[in-house]
Amino acid sequence: MPATDGENIASAVALVKHYRQGEAHVRALDGVTVGFTRARFTAVSGPSGSGKSTLMHCLAGLDSATSGQVVLDGTELTGLSDRALTRVRRDKVGFLFQSFNLLPQLSALENIALPVTMAGRRLDHDLLDHLVGVLGIGDRLAHRPGELSGGQQQRVALARALVARPAVIFADEPTGNLDSRSGTEVLDLLRRSVRDLGQTVVMVTHDPHAAAYADRVVVLADGRIVNDVDTASGADVTRAVQVVGRAG
Repeated sequence: MPATDGENIASAVALVKHYRQGEAHVRALDGVTVGFTRARFTAVSGPSGSGKSTLMHCLAGLDSATSGQVVLDGTELTGLSDRALTRVRRDKVGFLFQSFNLLPQLSALENIALPVTMAGRRLDHDLLDHLVGVLGIGDRLAHRPGELSGGQQQRVALARALVARPAVIFADEPTGNLDSRSGTEVLDLLRRSVRDLGQTVVMVTHDPHAAAYADRVVVLADGRIVNDVDTASGADVTRAVQVVGRAG
């Protein structure tokens, strides 16, 4: 059972998402109800086509649902205008993508500060200094993304997500373009952001190894939740994500 609304920082109730793919009518989400509590690291997993990325996009205000309700940090997203959704994403959401999404013409420092400066807010330099130290990128701040390794770029992207103190960080396959060592470092840093900064992280991944870093794993198949396990209980995450469902 999902947590009650009072305990959730993000939640979906009876969420349905339909779209057309050529001549086919796809039901990407089929009545999903789930809650994500504050200061926890949750992985959303499942095979390709299971609806995990669609769920994240709806929770983050990047896509609208066909029906159902989404609440993010006390704000109901259902029915908001594009302008209001943009404001919610700017003020409440941090993003970490597989492709890093750094602006190539800006330095690492300018990329990190960009969401805060665009929102017209003051940059918290104490937090920035702390993040730069923890992430080990202090000597790379003047470099542009093209001068950084993949792991360094993802660290810059993580600092950018954290420095704005978002209600939730949504991470979409954040280790997908990294080698195993860099990927492990990013997963460790996400876990530390929850433990040390009280950050809430919701990560979409198809990888059981990555999912095992989370406190909780929610597994989807065919647009429905088919498993919900607390990794602190010693649950076998690999077995938990080996669900029966289509993989396309």
